[in-house]
Amino acid sequence: MFCKNIGEYISIDETAFSNGDLYTIVTNKNAQGKKGALVAMIKGTKAETVIRILLKTPLKQRKRVKEVTLDMSANMRLIVKKSFPQATQVIDRFYVQKLVLDALQEIRIKHRWDALDKKKRRNRTR
Repeated sequence: MFCKNIGEYISIDETAFSNGDLYTIVTNKNAQGKKGALVAMIKGTKAETVIRILLKTPLKQRKRVKEVTLDMSANMRLIVKKSFPQATQVIDRFYVQKLVLDALQEIRIKHRWDALDKKKRRNRTR
């Protein structure tokens, strides 16, 4: 834990390393990946574990956080709610874009199948 790296805008996400270990990573967005970016790297993604570790940071510091960017998992939302009580939760645009693209792909496939069915029906009536 690097409590001094907590800023007003942070991100929380999970990552899997090549050996399969899952970690929850909290970063200071203002550091833009440079020195002072890492706030915490916690083994595992269980909400209770991550919350317990983040709560070791004084409440005054955790209340400084205005906004947390996260994915759409209920686990991450719970972690943010309990650990950074005054922060606004913002869904990472990557996840929003993925949802939109997946929905668009589903619609595209449906229309393609509909077009193929229509073509088959036309060919049978000839």
